[in-house]
Amino acid sequence: MSGSPPSPMPCCATGWADLSTCVVPESIRVDIAPSPLSAWPCQPARLCARSMSNRRTFAIISHPDAGKTTLTEKLLLQGGAIHLAGEVKARGAARRARSDWMKIEQQRGISVTSSVMTFEKDGITFNLLDTPGHEDFSEDTYRTLTAVDSAIMVIDAAKGIEPQTRKLFEVCRLRSVPIITFVNKVDREGRSVFETLDEVADALALDVVPMAWPIGMGGEFRGVLDFASGMISRPEGDSREFLGLRDAVTADNIPAQIAEEIELAQAGYGDFDVEAYRHGDMTPVYFGSALKNFGVAELIDAIAKYAPPPRPQPSEAGEIAPEGKEVTGFIFKVQANMDPQHRDRIAFMRLVSGTFKRGMKLTPSGSGKPVAIHSPILFFAQDREIADSAEPGDIIGIPNHGTLRVGDTLSESNKVRFTGLPNFAPEILRRVALKDPTKTKQLRKALDDLSEEGVIQVFYPEIGSQWIVGVVGQLQLEVLISRLEAEYKVEAVLEGAPFDTARWIKGSEAALRQFADFNLANLAKDRDGDPVFLARSAWDVSYQQERNPDLTFSATKER
Repeated sequence: MSGSPPSPMPCCATGWADLSTCVVPESIRVDIAPSPLSAWPCQPARLCARSMSNRRTFAIISHPDAGKTTLTEKLLLQGGAIHLAGEVKARGAARRARSDWMKIEQQRGISVTSSVMTFEKDGITFNLLDTPGHEDFSEDTYRTLTAVDSAIMVIDAAKGIEPQTRKLFEVCRLRSVPIITFVNKVDREGRSVFETLDEVADALALDVVPMAWPIGMGGEFRGVLDFASGMISRPEGDSREFLGLRDAVTADNIPAQIAEEIELAQAGYGDFDVEAYRHGDMTPVYFGSALKNFGVAELIDAIAKYAPPPRPQPSEAGEIAPEGKEVTGFIFKVQANMDPQHRDRIAFMRLVSGTFKRGMKLTPSGSGKPVAIHSPILFFAQDREIADSAEPGDIIGIPNHGTLRVGDTLSESNKVRFTGLPNFAPEILRRVALKDPTKTKQLRKALDDLSEEGVIQVFYPEIGSQWIVGVVGQLQLEVLISRLEAEYKVEAVLEGAPFDTARWIKGSEAALRQFADFNLANLAKDRDGDPVFLARSAWDVSYQQERNPDLTFSATKER
């Protein structure tokens, strides 16, 4: 390429402008004919197809320690929702991650509940659901993902896709939740960018489109190039954080090797297509460091521009569109005792359709009795404010005394039933033994409360007085004991149970009675009074299925 170089300009005033007009050294400047990538990733017609709705309800999914809680904090900081961000691991300090509010979360620096945080930026209302990263809480996470319209998948630049990330991604795929990928910790030593992109493409069967590119990694890290603006975010000071310094591409900004990588990326990856992303077939990939603030602002911008507005939700009578006039919603989470000073109980409702007004009456499908909702709450983790109105996509909290449960549909007509919020068969079963037998009543209330939240499942055996709790993972048992002591002042221990798993059984009354005659010692009722078969092994389940073809043994139960 010859001729005097043009004046410095962003690599993309309207998108991925052609690198041939950027000021880079002659030796590494690349002739790029107007190709399909000349507008990558910002194809205005598709990019600006924004919906009338200004709500973006999304979750963050990752393997533990990939940096999810730190990213949550920095998103809230960028969105103006908080004014101080402290490292999650600074355990001695009072600056805990604002989304990790429960005692056990603060002690361990992990998320074990799903928090809801709402913030506004540039006219968009963001509803961020912080999901448990620990694998033992996959059931709670599954239910949380039913309430979102999109997700950010956080990947550690050094470790790539880890088992929990893959599990959570599969849940997103089941519900066609579109994914934006954020490769975190690029300021540390990590795998090559191409290796990470190829792994996402191969392991998750997604088309990938890089939207940014790290300028070096680890000790050679010099910033992150954002393709949309053509600006490089630069590290500053001893901490090597991004403090706002950005510069346009110039002759000295991009090392030859990085320019070659960008050229290869342009040739090797396709256009970004908003529709393909929203259908769950394509993922835009951003690179950055949540701890050092790289890539966070671009991530918020991507959610605002690309993420879908509130989507229709499945119900027994077909999909319910957000444009519907009737106010409908579903409870995807119940949390007790968020405020230790008050024995409060908050049900989290995802509003699906209609405009909710404070004080209106809605009927829960569980009880069938209309409830006037006088104090609906918007959340910032533990901080709350009363919501006078809410639109589809919003998450509101409804204070109640046990009348609302996970899976309940709330509607004006009581004719709608949303689906897709199941209970899963527990993988660990334990007996609960009280240290003080006089606290039986308190224990019963505590177990009922915690099973409503979905932290545990509780089973009441037909024979014997010791109740059995079921969980998906070991950490849930620790949370159970911790919360019994901290919130209910009940001291209990967990003892081994002779059972390995549980199955809900259905069938005619005669078939159930006949089954009970031979298996009463293995039968229990859940908190709804439905019959449950407690199995000693997977073989036991198969054996009983063969012997009782008139009964169904189900590993899930629709709430």
